[in-house]
Amino acid sequence: QVQLVESGGGLVRAGGSLRLSCAASGSISSFNVLGWYRQAQGNQRVLVANILSGGAADYVESVKGRFGISLDNTKNTVYLYMNSLKPEDAGVDYCAADAVCCAGTCHSDYWGQGTEVTVSS
Repeated sequence: QVQLVESGGGLVRAGGSLRLSCAASGSISSFNVLGWYRQAQGNQRVLVANILSGGAADYVESVKGRFGISLDNTKNTVYLYMNSLKPEDAGVDYCAADAVCCAGTCHSDYWGQGTEVTVSS
């Protein structure tokens, strides 16, 4: 049904910034949670940030104070603003709707294709 398409990844120097976008092909009003999840090479897909329909956001501890997540309901799009990027932020970032994270990894029926973030030192 609804498809998610990410964009905005790329190569940046440490300390730089990127804005990731996740555009939905249809209404996102039926979802309770939208978020961003990262998979680094050799690791599980884990939460970076998510946002509830009411606006409350949650972040993994390592990005608090540096990243921001927001929704634009008029565009059916969720954004991830990434500032002060570090090499450990690198990986493929995936957008997802109504993901469930447990036992060290995250699962969803609605994943985007991913956008790669590379941070050079």
